[in-house]
Amino acid sequence: MILLVDSGSTKCDWIAVDKDGNQLLDKLRTKGLNPAILAEKKLKKTIKKSKELSAHRHTVTHVFFYGAGCGTENPRLLLKGVLNNFFPNAEVEVNEDTLAAVYATVNHKNEAAVVCIQGTGSNCSYYDGENLHQRVDSLGYSLMDDASGNYYGKQLIRDYYFNKMPHSIRVALEEKYNLESDYIKYNLYKQPNPNAYLAGFAEFMFLNKDSEYIIELIKSGFREFAQNMILQYKEEIKTVPVHFAGSIAYFSENEIREVAKEFGFTVGNFTRRPIEGLVTFHTNELKNNQA
Repeated sequence: MILLVDSGSTKCDWIAVDKDGNQLLDKLRTKGLNPAILAEKKLKKTIKKSKELSAHRHTVTHVFFYGAGCGTENPRLLLKGVLNNFFPNAEVEVNEDTLAAVYATVNHKNEAAVVCIQGTGSNCSYYDGENLHQRVDSLGYSLMDDASGNYYGKQLIRDYYFNKMPHSIRVALEEKYNLESDYIKYNLYKQPNPNAYLAGFAEFMFLNKDSEYIIELIKSGFREFAQNMILQYKEEIKTVPVHFAGSIAYFSENEIREVAKEFGFTVGNFTRRPIEGLVTFHTNELKNNQA
């Protein structure tokens, strides 16, 4: 059994397939496994909580894990150790989520492209057709993550408290969320995964896209992302497309295309969940390695 895993900070999708790419179990979902913000004990607890994973832990031969927080060595090795321990008979690979986005969005394995992730967090890399290049080390949700779910959640809360949103949007936000200051501070400073808590507000944008305020909020965030991240690859975007992965990007496609025209780069493909594209890639790779 081969496990393909795509994890953000909020949620983690698992697909079990055989060597021919046939799905063996229904797609599983656990809470996100971000080793940059979760302790080893919490990572283990989250995986063990899945009855399906526990039932098949000894039959898994390969684990290909792609996740937020896996772009630096120490968190990556921490999670790799947890997975090795839980799946004792498996070969385990842990890679950053950007690589999953690459394999899921490029039109063929050797296509060069700039690939962006906009989900709970955000990131941007250049894939030269073989290797991944990043020019900015991510410092996480409190300092970076422009145009991500947690970024937009933060902006909505700020605009609410600074009285910078239309009255109708303010009322709708109050109806959907608990906006008491003590409750917000409790979730931000006393609970795990504050980035995921903030990202939970992002859904509100897509339920209210008939508002000019919301449309401009989306575009403003993406302008920051383009300026700070995509333009790190100023020369590359002259000749390669810019692909997008993640639910925020997927539901903001029209706004992204408008801002892309302002910045003069070519928008490529959008995918909401990268994990489906990983099945074909890895089963083909395993077949080639066995040939």
